[in-house]
Amino acid sequence: MERGSTMTDKKLIRCDWAGTDPLYCEYHDKEWGVPLYDDQKLFEMLCLEGAQAGLSWITILRRREGYRSIFDGFDHKLCARYTDEQLDDKLQDPRIIRNRLKVYSVRNNAIAFEKVIDEFGTFSEYLWSFVGGSPILNTFVSIDEVPATTALSDALSKDLKRRGFKFMGSTICYAYMQAVGIVNDHLLGCIAR
Repeated sequence: MERGSTMTDKKLIRCDWAGTDPLYCEYHDKEWGVPLYDDQKLFEMLCLEGAQAGLSWITILRRREGYRSIFDGFDHKLCARYTDEQLDDKLQDPRIIRNRLKVYSVRNNAIAFEKVIDEFGTFSEYLWSFVGGSPILNTFVSIDEVPATTALSDALSKDLKRRGFKFMGSTICYAYMQAVGIVNDHLLGCIAR
């Protein structure tokens, strides 16, 4: 089957977590595990993964357009300059998860993101340096084999926290690495592999 085939073909085999929700399947088929190098998209996924902490990914995915609208398309330069008043206004919008710490972390992480760019040229350079520029292609057969954290996610988490990032524990970092294609954990036999 071609990557991104239609949902109506009953022979499609996806990673178990994708389920049957069309939005989830679309995300699984076309985004998850695809290497990202664009800083704005990397910042968006960093913010969304942080927002997901303690929730299911589909909860955030269903609100992604609201997040994009409220946070100026995840333009890190704009996000870094939000005032407390602006963030408090955003907390009133039902299109996002209205958790004060998570909403305020967008500004915090944008500031930290800009510092990484100042040091490395791009956030992408920094992030991809953890894997020498090449994605890790795992060969898991079952979702039960996929870890929640690895030594690599531990290292990324530790370094991001040292740089001032919030909501970047090892589990969130591993999910982030999967989402942006640093790690490809599509199961063997999955159409998106």
